[in-house]
Amino acid sequence: MTMKKKIKLKKGDQVIVITGKDKGRQSAITRVLHQKDKVFVDGVNMKKKAVRPNPNANEVGGIKEIEAALPVSNVAIFNPTTKKADRVGYKFLEDGRKVRIFKKTGEQIDI
Repeated sequence: MTMKKKIKLKKGDQVIVITGKDKGRQSAITRVLHQKDKVFVDGVNMKKKAVRPNPNANEVGGIKEIEAALPVSNVAIFNPTTKKADRVGYKFLEDGRKVRIFKKTGEQIDI
């Protein structure tokens, strides 16, 4: 059994794509697949899919554009103060809460 790394990104986080065909694009995470170490990013990694018409659901056929999953290693959280990609770390507050922080600046991500 192999150990998987913990995904430190959450739904709604602003991320920047650091490698691949959409390198440099910035958007929010819409879905996280923890089992496969993949994330869906809004408007990034769009694929074309042929869809058959379905009269029961009133769907028309044709070619649709859908978001495909990206490996979590291809994205990094976007730090708004430095305007660059950053890494995520953890810190415990005085009241015992565990919060996520930006590694470069030490600022708290979760408020």
